[in-house]
Amino acid sequence: MSAEFTVDVPVRYRDLDPLNHVNHAVYASYLEAARTDYLGDVAELRSEDISFVIANLEISYERPIRMGDEPTVALWVSHLGETSCTMHYEIRVDGDIAATAETTIVHVDPETERPSPIPDGIADRIRAYEGLEAAA
Repeated sequence: MSAEFTVDVPVRYRDLDPLNHVNHAVYASYLEAARTDYLGDVAELRSEDISFVIANLEISYERPIRMGDEPTVALWVSHLGETSCTMHYEIRVDGDIAATAETTIVHVDPETERPSPIPDGIADRIRAYEGLEAAA
């Protein structure tokens, strides 16, 4: 893995459950914020040009996040296939891991909404950033 990609995400009052913890479903929104920034910064995609959909999402919760916490999402790509990409995440608060997650995203053709190859330019930028080898 090359340089770690991180995004700070704010805890908003509306994120909280009745116990004043960030609701479990909101963690997926934090991942989305990091993923969107990653695709913008690394793959150089504008948000309206992102043609990836989530095929799989797994989250493991380690500790609650509360109002006043300042979470950071760290993200890296472990696998880049022809049409899909596996991303790993750590949501951290003060250096402690609050959650770990993994998503598989699939590139789709906007017209057919079917899986399609990740464009070479996008794949090349992700490989370069992550230090991944090109597919054989």
